[in-house]
Amino acid sequence: SGAMYRAFALKAIRAHIATGDAAALEALAHQNDVRHEPGETGNRVLLDGVDVTVQLRSPGVTAAASEVSVHPAIRRWLVGLQQALGAQGNVVMEGRDIGTAVFPLAEVKIYLTASTRERTRRRWQELSAQGIDVDVEQLEQEILARDLADSQREVAPLRPAEDAVIVHSDDTSADGVVEKILEIIDLRRQALVTSRG
Repeated sequence: SGAMYRAFALKAIRAHIATGDAAALEALAHQNDVRHEPGETGNRVLLDGVDVTVQLRSPGVTAAASEVSVHPAIRRWLVGLQQALGAQGNVVMEGRDIGTAVFPLAEVKIYLTASTRERTRRRWQELSAQGIDVDVEQLEQEILARDLADSQREVAPLRPAEDAVIVHSDDTSADGVVEKILEIIDLRRQALVTSRG
């Protein structure tokens, strides 16, 4: 998931490894343990046994995650971890290449999106709640830059899978989005049962 890239980026930052140093990053990957565990308010992300869930949403880690994700060796390593999780079955996973590169044969694919302005507003609220003071205009530019970099990278660029259902969430609450996605899953599963006859 996207959290795995963020956790790896956080480790690279802490190890003072530049996000452009592919060889050093690949070596670091082999000394890395990223896990998901259920928590009281959602999944916790453990990096080498330490809960780093809150740190993963900082602006610096967000930018670094996009930068380390362009390296093919890092993508191969993390895709392998993601696919191992998915092999357990009945898994919900999010990320910018999940439907196209990681699980191209997934039963249900959702491309969840919102306008840049709305995503900026949500991100600003999230950071403000953590006591992080950010300039809204700068935050919007960072989001646009990340989208551009991720959509133009050579390996697994950001784009909807051809068979994904696109869900726009600008005017929908979190509960409303969940309800909509559950409806899509039910419809998709019904269609699969019918097609398998």
